[in-house]
Amino acid sequence: MPPSETLVAGPATAAVRGIAQMAMFAALVAVLGQPFAIPVVAGVPITLQTLGVMLAGAILGPWRGAGAMVLLHALVVAGLPLLAQGSGGLGVYAGPTAGFALGWIPAAFAVGALAQWRWPLAWWRTALGAALGGIGVIYACGIPVMAYQLGLTLPQATIATAAFLPGDLAKAAIAVLITHGLVKAYPAPFSWARRRGAPAR
Repeated sequence: MPPSETLVAGPATAAVRGIAQMAMFAALVAVLGQPFAIPVVAGVPITLQTLGVMLAGAILGPWRGAGAMVLLHALVVAGLPLLAQGSGGLGVYAGPTAGFALGWIPAAFAVGALAQWRWPLAWWRTALGAALGGIGVIYACGIPVMAYQLGLTLPQATIATAAFLPGDLAKAAIAVLITHGLVKAYPAPFSWARRRGAPAR
């Protein structure tokens, strides 16, 4: 293959691979909302979907991780039943769960930015990303919307949301274990961190 063709094929192949990865993680988050969804606070359910959000960011990096969540929401807006308990369509964004679901986009970005800050990945950075991005950012987006929709004050909504915290901490721990197990066996998806390389000494 001539050098000019190689230069064209390389970025094109990387773009196709990136789109496929984003689609795969959008599908993963959708699937994780189907096995069970336990309503806890006025219809806001406990699901496994935030685990998928954490994994998307930690494995794909900030941009592709957030892109996977944008793709998921685009499909939901189009009417596909991809959120918890098979919900979909524009109506889901008028309910108390809207802020949590939309928070997946900045959450995946934050998880990816922290977890893949340098190569090789560090356990503490991945854990920090999962906690601050996968829990903190989602709560920061979700609690105000839930408070508004339910007529609660922010302190009341924050206290009510505490019921989610133990499960979310467990999901963060699982995300760290899966991420670091995968990076040893198959480092290819971690391209954002690998491009950044190790810190200079």
